[in-house]
Amino acid sequence: MAEGLGLKGPRGWAFRDVSFHAGAGALVALEGPSGTGRTCLLLALTGRMKTQEGHAEVGGLRLPRKMAAVRRIAGLGQVPGVSELDPSLTVAEHLRERALLQRRFDGSVRALLRRPGTRAAETRARIAEALAAAGLDLAALPKGERTSVRDLERLEALRLSIALALMGRPRLIGVDDTDLKLSDADRAEAWALLRAVAAAGTTVLAVCSEAPADALRITTVGTAAATEPAAAEEPTEPGTAAKPAAATEPAAAEEPTEPGTATEPAAADGPAAATEDDITEEGAADALAETRRA
Repeated sequence: MAEGLGLKGPRGWAFRDVSFHAGAGALVALEGPSGTGRTCLLLALTGRMKTQEGHAEVGGLRLPRKMAAVRRIAGLGQVPGVSELDPSLTVAEHLRERALLQRRFDGSVRALLRRPGTRAAETRARIAEALAAAGLDLAALPKGERTSVRDLERLEALRLSIALALMGRPRLIGVDDTDLKLSDADRAEAWALLRAVAAAGTTVLAVCSEAPADALRITTVGTAAATEPAAAEEPTEPGTAAKPAAATEPAAAEEPTEPGTATEPAAADGPAAATEDDITEEGAADALAETRRA
């Protein structure tokens, strides 16, 4: 749920007055052209960027007050500059690294005290569960699990990023550039995958240029953001149009629980010519750039 949500970058608002309601297991498409604040909205709703107006609630946790707690229940798939796959690593190396991070940061003390053989079996089971949910068949890859990320097709890389996010068994997952550089057939497969993840109970936020008809569509177009209900299900609260504005104060964020997931406050003011009635592409770009540098 979001109500009057707004985030500003050094040179303007990335988005403002975003309101919608989505239940558990919903497929939410953040739709619009590049530069209209879609990624900033995705990062704000997953606890990675701090908003300045309104509030949101994820799993009963209120944003922006509970950003760290939201990050623990919200996973990120691919987000360029924030949670990218390393092209030099293999699929197996990515999976092992994520499993180690999961055990280190999210595991209980009791789990850490289990016998090594038991922990290894649990890790293998969790990896297999995530790969199955993401529809990634390692045997079908050119070199199996030893395939480098640089050799993956775009859809395969998307599946891997979702599998990595699902290893934390999140209640919410965010994916950027869902339909970027995909053929029509691959785009259909990508949305089918996200529908399956949502149907299993995990709420999905997907940034895209064109949303499917059955998704709850949050549309950002230049100076406005509007909510359109999915064809099959009406949201319990209506969406509202975004109110354009600009500001000179930067977005800020808390310390991340994982590297590269949060913003640091920028000190520079916006240009004097900026007005309070402009949502700028620069505002979204600057806010996102702060996150990527953090």
